[in-house]
Parts: sequence; C-alpha cells; structure tokens
Amino acid sequence: MQSERVRVLWVLSLPILVLLAALSLAIGVPHPVQAGDDGQSPQQGWRLAQPITYENLTVFPVVSAQDADTSAFATLDEALASGDVVVTEQGNYLRRTREALPLPFPQPGAQVNQLVLVNRGKRQLLLLAGEVVSGGNQDRIIGKDRIVPAGAAPLPLDVFCVEHGRWTGESANFAAANLMVHPSVRAKAAVEQNQNEVWAAVRGDTQSTLGGAAGGVAGGRIGSAPSALSPPINGRSLDSVIALNAPTQAYAKIYKSSPIGASVETFSQEVDRRFHRANSGTGRERVVGVIVAYGGEVTWSDVFASSQLFDAYWPKLLRSYVVEALTRTATRETVSLIDARDFLRPATGHIREESDPGIYRWRERSEGQIAEIELDALAPKPIGLHWLRVLRAK
Repeated sequence: MQSERVRVLWVLSLPILVLLAALSLAIGVPHPVQAGDDGQSPQQGWRLAQPITYENLTVFPVVSAQDADTSAFATLDEALASGDVVVTEQGNYLRRTREALPLPFPQPGAQVNQLVLVNRGKRQLLLLAGEVVSGGNQDRIIGKDRIVPAGAAPLPLDVFCVEHGRWTGESANFAAANLMVHPSVRAKAAVEQNQNEVWAAVRGDTQSTLGGAAGGVAGGRIGSAPSALSPPINGRSLDSVIALNAPTQAYAKIYKSSPIGASVETFSQEVDRRFHRANSGTGRERVVGVIVAYGGEVTWSDVFASSQLFDAYWPKLLRSYVVEALTRTATRETVSLIDARDFLRPATGHIREESDPGIYRWRERSEGQIAEIELDALAPKPIGLHWLRVLRAK
C-alpha cells in the first residue's frame, strides 16, 4: 500500500519536475562539452549575468558555478615572459617527422606564415587565434587555437602577418605583445584563415568582416551626457595609424597612437570598472567568459573552462572589443538578454575537426552566419578549454 502511494506521488510530481527543468533552461543555458576519450560527457553549466553597457558596446558576463582546474595550462604571454616558451623565425630548429625522429628544418630562411615554437616549460601551452607576438622580422598573430604539450619537439607554428613593410630585426625571437587583434581581424584568422583578408581587416576594411555595419563611428557619447573620449576611430583612421612612419605598418600602433590609443584606454578602463563592480557579488559563481554585442547586434563570444583563464585573457580581450566598438557606428540600440542567450546556444551545422591525438581536439561548426570554434584539451583529462562564436557578415 505504501509503495502504491509512493508511485502515485511520483507520477503526480512529474509535471512539476518538467516545469522546473524548463525554468532552469530559461535562466541559464547549459553548454554541452563533447565526450572525451573516456566516453563520459561532462556538462559545463553556463548562465548569463546582467549586461554592462557603455557607448555602443554591451558585454554579457558568462558565469558558472563549476570552475575547472586549468593550472596545467600556461598562456602565451606568461610563457614568453618567463622564457618557458621560445617563438622564433623559421631557421635551424628541429621538427618532428611522422616517425618522431628529429630532423633539421629546411633552410629557406624565414617565412611570413610560419614560425617555430618550442615549449621548454612544465605546463601545456594554450594558444588562441589572434594573439600577437612581437619581434622577429615582422609582427605576427597566432593563426588557430591549439595546445602545445610540455617538452614537445620544436614545431612549425601557423601565423598571419599584421605588419607590412618590415622584414628585418635585431633578433629572430619574439616577445609577448600582450595584445589580441580586434574581432574583425581575429575572425579572418580564426575562421576564414586567409592572409589577404587578415591584412584587409588590419587596414580598417571592416565593413564585410563581421555581421552589422562597421567602418565609421559618429562622434560623441550615445547617452545624453557629453563624451569625455577622443573622437572614435573609423576605417580610414585605422589605415592612417598603422601606416604612420612608413614603411613599417604595425598593428600595435593602434594602441600606441594618440588620440586613438587614449580612446581605447579610456573606454576600456570604464568598461572594466563597471564590469568588476557588477560581478563583485556573484557568490559561488565565477565569470568564465563574455558575450559581446555592438549596438543592437550580438556578434562575438569568448568563454573559457575556468575563471583563472578568463582573468588572464580579459585585459587584452577587452581592449580588442573596444577597438572594434570604436570602428562601428554609434547607436542607441541595445540587445536583450534573450538575444544573448540565443547566441550562447550551440550550433548544429557542418562540423570540421582537427586533432593532435592525446593532446587536443579543435572543432569548427558552421551554421548560416554563425561560426563556432571549440578547443578541447584531452590531457591530463578531457576538458573544453575555449569556446569562440562569431557572427559573420551576410
């Protein structure tokens, strides 16, 4: 009799459980991490916090109560600064053959789209498409998300040029630039993987790079108060800045020039202040990423496995988002939380996959205007390290 009552109560409670599950999905969209080599399918629960808006830039913090341990991974900037990683022009370093036998590199000299990387540290190295390395014969950006294991043999590293006119340097080695190119450039590297389009985006030809209008920003603040910023950037301004002091045309000059550099720093500092104030009381949840909108359109996201990784990348990611904002048309439009949630949903389109067995798996999904890239580490245990989503132009 008692078991019959329990069965009846269970049946009656099913609708309530279904309703609670639906409400949970409406509040925070869980993003599935692909099954690892052990066959398990862990889930990373993500929730969107209230957005931070300044000028035409809106940032939605992505928070999670599950903060993965990513201490086994080093970022490019910290590894270069410590000397654990060396990046240099192609030369006399060794590479691995299919039989894992060391053989000397061919000797054609330096190449624009390939460097050599050596990870001499004790941690795996995380590389993100769009990170800038400075020095050598010419500044470059990392071409694709990937992981380099500790102690690996010197390996060829695919890169893109972001500096024209210089092909010489005092040293063949590269240093940490602490810069990430802005989304219009980064998309051409990460998604399109095309050198000509990368350089066109660096020059400020951003109108056909991401979804929405770009290539010119009206002066003044979007709100009613007068602006304290210098005049925003447009495509022609970017072009003239990076061409300053020809023949060297370097992307890094965007951040060093005045008034553009001052605009970027002032804008970034205000967004950062609001961001940290809004997320200072998240309790057990931690910020692990952001969804980014310009005006009334969501166009970008960077989400990580841990708050530790997000904190490491946030300063240079924020400045890259700001450069993009300053190249876009000023508008009073803002996006809703529902729009941002929709952008967070996993794509279901065509899949392209690459991997280094036992090290990492890179996966790209394309669905209409959306391109989504996931980087999964396979060791020391399967984990989704970075998730990138881009709204491409029509």
